[in-house]
Order: sequence, then structure tokens, then C-alpha cells
Amino acid sequence: MEPRRDEIAIPGAIVSFLEWRPIERTGCTVLLLHGGGADSAELSWGEVGSALADAGHRVVAPDHPGFGRSARAEWALTQERLVRYVGEFTDAIGLTDYAVGGLSLGGGMTLGHLLDRPGRARGAMLLGCYGLMPRLADGPLGAVTHVSSFLLLRTDLLAAMTRSYLRNRSAMERGLRDLVRDPAARTPELVDAVLAEAASGTGTAVFGEWQRDQVLGNRLRTVYIDQLASILTPTLLVHGDHDRGVPLARIQAAAARLPDAELVTVPDAGHWVQRDRPDIVIPAMLAHLRRIDDAQTSRSE
Repeated sequence: MEPRRDEIAIPGAIVSFLEWRPIERTGCTVLLLHGGGADSAELSWGEVGSALADAGHRVVAPDHPGFGRSARAEWALTQERLVRYVGEFTDAIGLTDYAVGGLSLGGGMTLGHLLDRPGRARGAMLLGCYGLMPRLADGPLGAVTHVSSFLLLRTDLLAAMTRSYLRNRSAMERGLRDLVRDPAARTPELVDAVLAEAASGTGTAVFGEWQRDQVLGNRLRTVYIDQLASILTPTLLVHGDHDRGVPLARIQAAAARLPDAELVTVPDAGHWVQRDRPDIVIPAMLAHLRRIDDAQTSRSE
């Protein structure tokens, strides 16, 4: 199913978004939030959005301000401002009965939205979720890795390295091996699409702004772990067991703290888990959506 593209104004930004409309709507609307860097609604959610719409869900996936086809916002990309943007976007398009899900940066935005507007979303889905670690890396060298990244960010060396990497096809192919481990899913077309996104958009630049806001000298600014117990929304966590950015142990700890959580561990999958193993991720998302739809129907009877 092909999506339609539209745009809508929110305070300080014009947001472009994709929408998949089912032939017969039988489930709730699903709001999907993509990740950072050279990502977009189409890159992260093209296959997922179509599959969910085929199952009866209206699916909406925005390009965050500065990513994809959305121009940069008038405001700086901080975590707090991105969380507010999610609420403003749901208000602008009139979402009142919906589930929300996100990948990586989008997962952290999802958690922030659940905390900012408790009870608004009927369900949530977190894939490779940000906001559950005190530093960028765990383990004995975690502190060194974090401080090194902080210095690279503050000296703009990381931005220069990223620009070089995103212009080099061989480097991109190597880098995607950690994100999408299945060679069959790591197609030349995917490499081309990520390179094109990096060359044409401002996503990597605004993501760098967000990183500079989030990566402090000895910690990350946003850590939601102590607030998870207050999130009563039924939540699905989907995580690749070879995700090198977010250790599985952190997701397991988060699932234990959430009052209503289900964890699906995806074998031999990396951080971009829905592109790596859609055969596992999409059925897990559909099963979760059926569960929350059935619960809503039972409460209405």
C-alpha cells in the first residue's frame, strides 16, 4: 500500500508526514516516530506502515523538523522540544485514539510523550529505545567512550567525521552492517536511500544539535528509567540482541520497571531492528495492537 504525503503547521515548524489509510479501518491509528541521523519516516516505516494499514490501521509517520522532507524548525532540537513537538503534532492532525511507537531517538520521544501526556495514547511500542542509559556506553570502558564522544562533539570533529562517512559508499555499507545485520535486508537500494537522505537533507546537522544538547561531560541529559513506573500505557519493547548502541540488558531492566510491558527480543538483529527483521517485528507490533484494541473493545461493552 502506497502512502500519501501531506504537511501541517505546528508552532515554529511545517511538518511533512506520510499517511497510510486502510481500505477498511478496524484498529486504532498508529503514530510512528523515526530515529536520528540520516533517517526519515519513509526509511524507517515504509514497510511497517504498509503492513499495519493492510491489517486495518491508519498509520501516520512524520518527518521530524529538519529530517526527511520537513524543513528545519525555528527552534533548536532539544529532547524537551521534540517531546513537545510530538504533542503539538498529535493536536494538529486531531489524534485522540491512537498508539505511538518510535525507533531510537523516536523511542525516547515516545517515552517523553507518554510522560508528558499520560493516558493520551492507548498503547506504545519502543524499538531500540533511547533514554534508558546514563551514558552512551556500558562496561569498563563506558566512561572513556562517553567522554571521548563528548569531546568529539564539542570540537565538531564528530560532525566532520560523520559528513565524511555519509559521502563514502564503502563506509556506509560497512556501517550499516551493525544496524542491519541480515545481508538480505541490507540491500544496495537501502544504501542508496540512506546516502541520498544524507546528501539532500539536514537531518545529520540537526541530529548533531540534539546530540550536543544531550551528551554532557559525564552523563546523558535525558534518562527516563526512574519515571517508567508511572507509565501505565501497555508498552511493547522490541530489541535486537546484537544492538550495539543500546545493550539488551538496559531494555530488559526497563521492561521490568514498566507496569504493563512485553519484551520481544529479536535474534541476530541490530539497532535498525524493523529493517533487519521485519518478519519478527511487524507481527509483534500487530499482536500488540490487537491486544490493546481488544482491551478497548472490552471496556466499551
